[in-house]
Amino acid sequence: MAQNEREVVFMDYLAEKFSKLSTDNAPGQEEFQKFENLPMIGGEIEGAAVDFSHGDVNAHQPIPGTLETFIKHYCVDGTYQAYTEYRGKGAVREYLAEKLSEYSGAPVNPQTEIILTPGTQGALFLAMGSLIGRGDKVAIVEPDYFDNRKLVEFFEGEIIPIPMHWKEAMPHTSGIDLKELEEAFKNGAKLFLYSNPNNPTGAVFSKEEVVEIARLAKTYDVAVLADELYSRQILEKDITYTHMRALPEKPEKLITIMGPSKTESLSGFRLGVGYGTPEIINRMEKLQAVVSLRCAGYNQAAFYRWFSEPDGWLEKRIDDHRQIRDDILAVINSCSGCWARPTEGGSYIFMQLPKLKIDIFQFTKLCRVQANVTVTPGTEFGKQYDNFIRMNFSQDHDKAVDAVKRICKMVDRYRA
Repeated sequence: MAQNEREVVFMDYLAEKFSKLSTDNAPGQEEFQKFENLPMIGGEIEGAAVDFSHGDVNAHQPIPGTLETFIKHYCVDGTYQAYTEYRGKGAVREYLAEKLSEYSGAPVNPQTEIILTPGTQGALFLAMGSLIGRGDKVAIVEPDYFDNRKLVEFFEGEIIPIPMHWKEAMPHTSGIDLKELEEAFKNGAKLFLYSNPNNPTGAVFSKEEVVEIARLAKTYDVAVLADELYSRQILEKDITYTHMRALPEKPEKLITIMGPSKTESLSGFRLGVGYGTPEIINRMEKLQAVVSLRCAGYNQAAFYRWFSEPDGWLEKRIDDHRQIRDDILAVINSCSGCWARPTEGGSYIFMQLPKLKIDIFQFTKLCRVQANVTVTPGTEFGKQYDNFIRMNFSQDHDKAVDAVKRICKMVDRYRA
C-alpha cells in the first residue's frame, strides 16, 4: 500500500473512532443543535426556562462552607496545594480514605487504594483506560450512563449489552438479567460496568443482586467498575444501599467511582475519586499523569467539606428531592400514555412517551423551542429507547413541576 493510501486509511480510522464520541444530543450541547425545518404545530407555551439535562446548582446550593474552605487552603497552602502528587494531596487522601471507609463499610488505604480525579467522569475515563484494551469484551447494563458505551468504543472494546428489566422489576430491585450477565462472563467479558443507583432510571440494585454480581465476577475473574455517584441520595427510606466492596465475597479487581458533584452540588469544582484494587489505582495514576496531571490542585481542598456537611443538611436535600420527584410523577401519571418508574435513588426520571407524530429528536428540540424545556433523548442510553426522555429533577420545585406540565402539553400536541 502506498504512503498516501495508508494515510487515508488512518484518517478514516480516526474519523470513525471519534464519530462514536458524538456529542450532538448530549446534555449541555443543545446550543449547537440545528433547529431548522422542524414540523412545528402551534405556538410557544409560556413558562420559565428549565434545563433538565443537568441539575440546577442555584436551586440547590453547594455544601455550606465550601468556598471558605477553598479560599483558606488556596491562601495558606499555595504551591503545596497547586502541585500535589498525581493521585492527589496526601492529606486529602487520608481524610477521604477515612470517610469512604466509614461510608462503604470496608477499609480504604490512603496510600495505595485511592486516587483523586477531575470529576467522576475523569475517574471513569482513567478506570476504563486501565482495565480494557482493543478487542476486550465489556458487559454493560442497558439502559445506563451513555458515556460507558462511548468509552468502551473509544478504547476499542466490544460491548456485551446486559438487559435490565427495570419496568417489570419489583420495587427496590434493578431487574438486571443475571443469567445474561453470567453468559457474558462465560463468553469472555473482562469488565462489568454499572451505575447504582442506575442512570437514567433511578433504580437501586438490591442486596441480592449486588451479592450475585460480585459472586459471578469473582467466579469468572471479571473486573467490576461500580459507579456510585448518586449513592448518597437514596430517596426511599426503607432501602439499604449495598456497597459491593463491603461484601465478604467480591471480585479481586474492583474499582468504585464517585464524587461530590451531584448530590452535593459541587460539579463546577470537578472533583471525583476512584478507590479499590491497588494495581488498578496505580495504572489510573500513570494515565492521569499524561492526561490531566492531577485533580485540579486548589480545588482538592473542597473535598474537606464532603461527608462533613452540617447536621441535617443531607437529609433535607433528600427530602426536597423526594418532594420534587413525587410532584413530577403526579403530573406524568395524569398525562395519557406517559409513564415513569418512581426514582429510588439519584435525581433522574426516565419518562416513557406515547406514540408521537414525530421522532424523539424532533420532540426534544421542539420542547426547547416551543416550551422552553431542555430534556435528553432516551436514545442516548440505548437505541431502543426512542420513546423515552431523561430529566434531572434537581431543580427549583415549582419551575420543574410547571416544566413537566408543559412537556405533557407538547405530548398532547404531537400525539399520533
